[in-house]
Amino acid sequence: MDEGIREGIDKIKRVRDSLHRRAKIYSELGKIDDRGTARALGALQRAPAPGKKITKIGFIFLLSPDPITTPIGIPMIIAGKYLEKVYNGATIKDIGTETKGFFSDYTHLKDHIR
Repeated sequence: MDEGIREGIDKIKRVRDSLHRRAKIYSELGKIDDRGTARALGALQRAPAPGKKITKIGFIFLLSPDPITTPIGIPMIIAGKYLEKVYNGATIKDIGTETKGFFSDYTHLKDHIR
């Protein structure tokens, strides 16, 4: 029984170390001074969300008084909702936040096992 608990604790420690390294890498990515790399990372930090944009345009078409735009707006709203489900608009900041949250959960779990 003691051996099983120790193996579990060792596994949690390895996962914690891995998460700590990932969080450190993600936080250091934003500090790169190279302009080309910074521009590429900036594009990742401002990831587009085409589904939301198409949905907004669809609602504008739907609510406009012109009778031709109303049938165009409904499929645009449906397509936008579909793209919101399919397209992942996560940014580096979102990934770092999730990693830090996961890291704190494992730290909390490790503290309760002791």
